[in-house]
Amino acid sequence: MELRHLRYFLSVCRSGSFTKAAAELRIAQPALSRQIQDLEDEIGVDLFHRSTRGVTLTAEGELFQREADRLLQDAGESVGKVRALARGEFGELHVGYSPSPTTEILSPALVEFRKASPRVKVILHDLAGDELCAGLREGSLELAVTVRHPHEEGLGITFEELLSYRMGVAVHPGHRFAGLKSISVKKAAAEPLVVLQRSDYSEYHGLLDGLFSPLKLHPNIVAECDGTSSLITEVEGGRGIAVASEVVRNVARYRLVYVPFSDSKVTHSIGICRATNRELTPAGDRFCAALRQVSTRFNSPKRENAKRGHV
Repeated sequence: MELRHLRYFLSVCRSGSFTKAAAELRIAQPALSRQIQDLEDEIGVDLFHRSTRGVTLTAEGELFQREADRLLQDAGESVGKVRALARGEFGELHVGYSPSPTTEILSPALVEFRKASPRVKVILHDLAGDELCAGLREGSLELAVTVRHPHEEGLGITFEELLSYRMGVAVHPGHRFAGLKSISVKKAAAEPLVVLQRSDYSEYHGLLDGLFSPLKLHPNIVAECDGTSSLITEVEGGRGIAVASEVVRNVARYRLVYVPFSDSKVTHSIGICRATNRELTPAGDRFCAALRQVSTRFNSPKRENAKRGHV
């Protein structure tokens, strides 16, 4: 039994005549009669009462009409879903992310993507750096929105930068640096510093090296934190100041003040990570396009003029 048999059968049901149905389907009437007879032989029942005045459905035919309608509708929906999947308009999309660095870009990108592809279910995975890399390589994640990872090529990961943030210090609002427009790297290195713990999957300590090593400075590190939230709490509690990118303003809000470095061009990158050996699905491509679209807004001159102050 093929779908065309169901279409032929339903056409005869609607017209009540093999002749009219054949004309509607644009096939010869004998050929249509043979197709319906083949269908009845396969099922093993008569679907029509035939007479010189036309055809009427048997009880079995009435039941089969309802089932054929449902089957063709299901088939049509299935074809529609497959075509929508191929266009990136249907299915599931698993996206990993680092919550603290991506607050500025991820939410508006989700809004844009859901406007364009409302039938795609985006499933977000809040994971640590090593878990993001593992998920991308294993295929449980299609892409990740996160910071640049050191040694990304060796990990089988490609990185596309979306935003770059200047580096500076985050200080308590009552700290003497809070009123400065900018600060030198040397001056920051002399202060008690609160930093993130070293990790093979984080670029943070690479950024510190890029800041301090060229000046042969040895920062006064007093605490290492396992995450951004604890780092903010330590600074807010007066333990020291933190070397951080301006993205910290999106996390700490008015709890801390961000002061950029005056003598360093080191930046902190946020972007799209994906496995080198895996192609994105159409939905994944659409999501990346939404991320790129949103990132252009944050790279505008207007945004550049509003980068300093309470975070």
